[in-house]
Amino acid sequence: MFHLFDKIANGQTYIIAEMSANHAGKLENALEIVRQAAAAGADCVKIQTYTADTITIDCDNEYFQVHGGLWDGYKLYDLYKDAGTPWEWQERIKQECEACGVDFLSTPFDFTAVDFLEGIGCEAYKIASFELVDIPLIEYAASKGKPMILSCGMGSVEEIQDALDACRRMENHQVVLLKCCSEYPANWEDMHLANIPDMARRFEVPVGLSDHSMGSLAAVVGVSLGACVVEKHVCLSRAIKNPDSEFSMEIPEFARMVRDIRDAEQIRGGVRYGPLPGEGNVIFRRSLFAVQDIKKGEPFTPENVRSIRPGQGLAPRFYSMVLERKAVKDIHRGEPITKDLAGL
Repeated sequence: MFHLFDKIANGQTYIIAEMSANHAGKLENALEIVRQAAAAGADCVKIQTYTADTITIDCDNEYFQVHGGLWDGYKLYDLYKDAGTPWEWQERIKQECEACGVDFLSTPFDFTAVDFLEGIGCEAYKIASFELVDIPLIEYAASKGKPMILSCGMGSVEEIQDALDACRRMENHQVVLLKCCSEYPANWEDMHLANIPDMARRFEVPVGLSDHSMGSLAAVVGVSLGACVVEKHVCLSRAIKNPDSEFSMEIPEFARMVRDIRDAEQIRGGVRYGPLPGEGNVIFRRSLFAVQDIKKGEPFTPENVRSIRPGQGLAPRFYSMVLERKAVKDIHRGEPITKDLAGL
């Protein structure tokens, strides 16, 4: 059972540990990431399902060269060949997730990947930001009737709506959107997390955060703004070099982020007004007290009644009414003014 919507319904943030290329070509690294991410508090471990041939073509012309950024100098085909997770590992990784009590999730990049993931019992699909515009792929994945998580990096309002509509055409309404900045690593000034509540209002679906920034601050801010999902790249060590290591969290950092998110959930809380159970000092609010001795039948005046702390007397909103009255009996200085004493 995939636990995404159960978590959201309970007001908890669903935390995804994205493995991506951080296995660095070794299955044991992949399995250890699952084990350590689960122990650190992840709800889900995510991988990606593609080969270099399913995501691009082996071509040397200028269109297929990467210039600038983390992957400067790579040819696309070679990048994806280095970064991919072998398909023959993926069922084993899923089994390790099950053994560790976390959900398994993958991002398919073409129809064959969806078919493969169906064959190993994948229970949900994540669409990457760069594939947000691949409407046929979204329709095909959504047609399987499983939860869909759509990352929206670079997406315009119209493109996000098109992707949502693609899911709905397949009668799939189990959709979560992720705010994302597709920089690696993402700069804070480019993240615009105010989009999170705006997306929730605009598209009327749950919204989370796919976070490529360093550290856990953006995740905490995202949760405080209503993000119901946080996805973060994780690695065993940034010293294990691979195409994603430079912007990934090491496991102790991920564990700290999980704790910070859980704290942020408590701080955010729900909508509630009035005194809370822990606010026992409500008694120190202001109220109306006699500040002079007042004889029975004597009028109340600004000189003998004031609004002061503590709060055992009438609320200050009754002050003008009290000044129109006379004392029902003798009142001593320091005695709270009550309705009975004021004849109200």
